[in-house]
Amino acid sequence: MIELLLCTRRAMLASMRGKLHSRRIDPDDAKLRDYLIASMGSLADEHLRILFLDGSRHLIADECLQSGSLAHLALYPRVIFRRALELNAAAILLVHNHPSGNPHPSDEDIEATRRLADIGHALDIRLSGHIVVTANQTSRIIVDNAVPRGTFSFTLKSPDTPADRHAQALVVANARLAQRRRFLRRQLIGAEYLFVEPAWDMLLDLFIHQCEGRVLHLYPMCVASGIPMSSALRLAQKLCEAGILRRQPDTFDGRRSIMTIEPEIMHRLSAYFAEGAE
Repeated sequence: MIELLLCTRRAMLASMRGKLHSRRIDPDDAKLRDYLIASMGSLADEHLRILFLDGSRHLIADECLQSGSLAHLALYPRVIFRRALELNAAAILLVHNHPSGNPHPSDEDIEATRRLADIGHALDIRLSGHIVVTANQTSRIIVDNAVPRGTFSFTLKSPDTPADRHAQALVVANARLAQRRRFLRRQLIGAEYLFVEPAWDMLLDLFIHQCEGRVLHLYPMCVASGIPMSSALRLAQKLCEAGILRRQPDTFDGRRSIMTIEPEIMHRLSAYFAEGAE
């Protein structure tokens, strides 16, 4: 009986998925929402899936690319966009589930969406939105693609009450802290003209790889920068010339280059992050 029910469910999902290929993918489409709820709304773990779309917003592929917390998504966008480039996708739609049943996007969800929207803009791949799925409903993070970079609007009201004034003071304090951290970051190495975005994005990605004992090659590192590949390659060369990065051939594949951070810079970055997060 259980096997029969599982087979019936698989057949139902296959039918629902097949119908998506014949229609334009719209994040607000009720049939799309029904399919997402049925296919992943009740999963015990958090999963990220990507719907890759062509220029007419028809489905090219529907793939699960990551499981676990979306807190890591902002640091590892290259897998998503490498796959999008392989499929020649013009747009992507992010989907992930909340096993808790809370349909509201978290701060990590919003930051991950912001990050991917910016990178997608640089690669000319539109982010159509980000759908959060639970067992019985969905919600969506809307991306404004009418401006040069994916943006999200937030409104702060006037501090009319003590609670409001306290909240605004906290906002200002956090902004000052972010300003100070950025200033320290720019002074960290002594090559201030290089040590800002997108160079920082490349350096951060490489730093994490080295700390985890993983190898990062030149091209995946450049994808993390969120700028066109030709510009990213020139920037990587400047970072090498400034004594920040080192490029060496991969002994297993001579066509590829392994990137590493110079030891002294690695030491300074470790001290920087030991003081706290960005």
